[in-house]
Amino acid sequence: MGLYKYQRTLAAPVSFTGQGVHSGRTVHLNIEPAPPNFGIKFRRTDLPARPIVSGHFNRVVDTSLATVIGENGCIVSTIEHLMATFAGLSIDNAIVELDDYELPIMDGSAAVFTRGIRETGITEQEAPRFYFWIQKPIFLEDGDKSVCVYPDRKQKITCSIDFDHPAIGQQRLEIELDEKRFETEIAGARTFGFMHEMEMLKFYGLARGGSLDNAVAIDKNGVVNEDGLRWPDEFVRHKILDCIGDFSLLGIPIVGHIVLHKSGHNFNHEFLKTFFRHKQCWKTTTLEQFKAAAG
Repeated sequence: MGLYKYQRTLAAPVSFTGQGVHSGRTVHLNIEPAPPNFGIKFRRTDLPARPIVSGHFNRVVDTSLATVIGENGCIVSTIEHLMATFAGLSIDNAIVELDDYELPIMDGSAAVFTRGIRETGITEQEAPRFYFWIQKPIFLEDGDKSVCVYPDRKQKITCSIDFDHPAIGQQRLEIELDEKRFETEIAGARTFGFMHEMEMLKFYGLARGGSLDNAVAIDKNGVVNEDGLRWPDEFVRHKILDCIGDFSLLGIPIVGHIVLHKSGHNFNHEFLKTFFRHKQCWKTTTLEQFKAAAG
């Protein structure tokens, strides 16, 4: 994440291969550069006519276990980690080709995608980059869950979680994000789940590709993975990763302070819809316009 004057895309194509966490099937993923104002779009190469679905919040069709987008009967599932990578590296335009309905889970984080794209390179394009500049706070609350965004001259996220398990408990992290901090402090945080929930999902034919190689698993005694955690607060870091991916579905980045408490994919998506119902609370601006207005 960063404040750039111009839009950005990949310098060259990059490919990944891995398993879908729910399907268990091997998926081949190819990411190509795209022209200015194209956005992020997904192409299913395994289907007739190779249909395309936009990576935008108004294409979201399910958020129960992952973020799923769809259009005209074509779906693309589990896009949040790759979308977080694009947002974290400030990539505005790309076409993502895959030969199945679900993106590969890789190691359960955005680290593999981030490393691959960083090694391939990123290039600026001759088109201005636009931002949502927050003018007034926007709130969404439901019981003890909340998502809010406040005016700020930086791109910040504060996230807090509270799980009734000693391995997680209460965790809170506030971070001002740029590309370097995204790469070193957020991208590697893995998805996590409780063993009894994972066993239940497998019983119902889900999480077929889930394993200790692509998730942090927790039982009644604590973290099951032999290598333990990558950070003591890896859980809240992953929630921030998910937030970055979910909020990238707005289409352009936010300049402001996002504050989440006990939120997930579904509640994040509800906030995005709320965001567009409060157009009086933000302006669409270029970096030059933002800097001139902010002084």
